[in-house]
Amino acid sequence: MLLVEDDPGDALIVQENLELAAPEIVVERVSSLAAALDSLPDDVSCALLDLGLPDTVGLDGVRKLREKAPGLAVVVLTGRNDEQLGIEALGAGAQDYLVKGQVEPEVLARAIRYAIERRRSELSDQELLEARLRARENARLERGLLPRALIQDTRLKLTSDYRPGRERAVLGGDFFDAVELADGSVHLMIGDVCGHGADEAALGACLRAAWRALALALHPPEEVMATLHEMLPHERHVDHVFATLCSISIPPDRHTATVRLAGHPPPILIDPNGVCILDVPSGAPPLGILEQDSWPGKVAELGDTWSLLLYTDGLIEGRIGQGHERLGQERLVEMVKRHLAATPDWREDGKGLLNALIAEVEELNGEPVTDDIAVLLLSANGG
Repeated sequence: MLLVEDDPGDALIVQENLELAAPEIVVERVSSLAAALDSLPDDVSCALLDLGLPDTVGLDGVRKLREKAPGLAVVVLTGRNDEQLGIEALGAGAQDYLVKGQVEPEVLARAIRYAIERRRSELSDQELLEARLRARENARLERGLLPRALIQDTRLKLTSDYRPGRERAVLGGDFFDAVELADGSVHLMIGDVCGHGADEAALGACLRAAWRALALALHPPEEVMATLHEMLPHERHVDHVFATLCSISIPPDRHTATVRLAGHPPPILIDPNGVCILDVPSGAPPLGILEQDSWPGKVAELGDTWSLLLYTDGLIEGRIGQGHERLGQERLVEMVKRHLAATPDWREDGKGLLNALIAEVEELNGEPVTDDIAVLLLSANGG
C-alpha cells in the first residue's frame, strides 16, 4: 500500500494501526502527490491518499492517481470537517473514504481490503462490458463481411470459413459474397483489405455491400470492379490502404467461369481430372493504388462436376517450419489433393475440408497465422 500523507504524526498513526490489524500489508509512504506520481511502484494495490496535501487541491489528487494507475484502489483520508469531500471523492473514482481520528485499526485494514476487492470487481465489470461491446461490434462487422449467399440453384453448394488472425477476436478486412441473378448466372467474389482491425473490417464490409448492390443491379462485372476501384479511396481511413479482389462469373449452364483478378491469388479448380490452379492472368493491380480502367476476364472451362476454391492470402502465406519459407499456392494444391483423398465424402462436408486445410496451415506455421483467412468453396454436382 502507498500512503500519501504529509503529516508525520498522521502517517505514524496509520502505520501503527496497520501493524496491529494487518501486519501483512507493506506500507510505503510519500509526503506529496508529486512524489506518489513519480515513484508509484508497480506492485501497489491501494493508495491511502490525504486530501489535504500541500501540492494538490480538492479531488485533483484522486483524478491524477486514477490517470497514472487505472487499476489502483484509492482510499481517501479527510479531516473531521471534510466528510462531504470524501463522499465527493467516491464520485471521482475513489473506492472509499476515512475520517482522520475516527478510524480504528480493524476498520482501516478492512477498508483497504474492501477497496482493493471493490476495484478488482469494477475492473472486471468494465472488462465484461467492453467484451460485450466488442461482441456486438464483431456481430455487426460479421454481418457486413460474411453475408448469407443468395444462391437458389440446387446444383450448387457453397461453403465458407473465416478465421481472424492470431489471437484476435475481431474480424479483419477479408470479405466475400455470392449471388444468383434472375437469368440464372452466379457471381461470387472474395477480397482482402490490407491491414487488420476495425477500420479495415469496416472498409471490407463497405466494399462487400457495394459489390452485392452493383451485382444485383445487373452491372457488368468489369464495371463493378471499376466502381469499387473508384470508391475505395473515398472510403479508406488512410491513403495507403488497398484491397485485392477475385471476381468470378458463372453462366446458367455452369460449364465455364470468367475470372477477374485485382492483385489476388487465382482460384483452385477441383474436377475429375485433378486439382490445379486456374490458368488465368495475374490480373490488374489491387484496387485503390494505381490508375486502372480495365479488368478483362479470362474464361476457364469447368465441365459438369467441379469445385472452385477461393481464398485470401492468409491461407498461403503462413510459414513452413522455423524458417521464412511460405506455404505458397503450389503446396496448397498438394495439400488439397491429400485432404480430398483422405475425405471421400468431402462434397457432402465442404466445411470439414476447409477446417482441415486451415488446421494444417496453422500446424505447419507452428501457431495460428498472423493474417486473417477467408475461404470459399463452390461446388457443382453436374447436370
